Amino acid sequence: MIQRTTAIEPGTLREVCAHFATGVTVITTGLPGESSGATVNSFTSVSLAPPLVLFCLHERSRLRPALDRAGGFVVNFLTYEQQPLAWAFAGRESARLQDVPHHRSGTGLPVLSEALAFLACRLVTEHDGGDHTIVVGEVVELGAHDRGEDPLVFYRGAMRPLEQATPR
Repeated sequence: MIQRTTAIEPGTLREVCAHFATGVTVITTGLPGESSGATVNSFTSVSLAPPLVLFCLHERSRLRPALDRAGGFVVNFLTYEQQPLAWAFAGRESARLQDVPHHRSGTGLPVLSEALAFLACRLVTEHDGGDHTIVVGEVVELGAHDRGEDPLVFYRGAMRPLEQATPR
């Protein structure tokens, strides 16, 4: 077991946090012609009333300019079959949103058409989070498909379907 009480090294923190399974999302944002997306697993629901969610965005994220201009974002929950899409939006050289099936929410934000579910949000506030910004949004539109698909889960450095989240 790794146990530290001195200064915490980033690599050690990443290794220990990898033991916490998370869902995989692609955050999309932007106005028509300048939309962008980024894979994020630091997402959580904050409040039901009002309906608030948050995600953490790296300070050098390519999503930042589009988010600032759009004033909102969409959290797209991915299915296991969308693992290649998650990897495509994870790198510095991201997939282009115009090459991925998507449509616009009622507020004009890009929604991945084949996502398991989505939350379209109005940007409410941001907080300093070290090398990340904690982005808080109010959910203004949502939707889910009930096609019986497995969600995509990230655990110990790998993406997997829910039933394989715990290695044997």
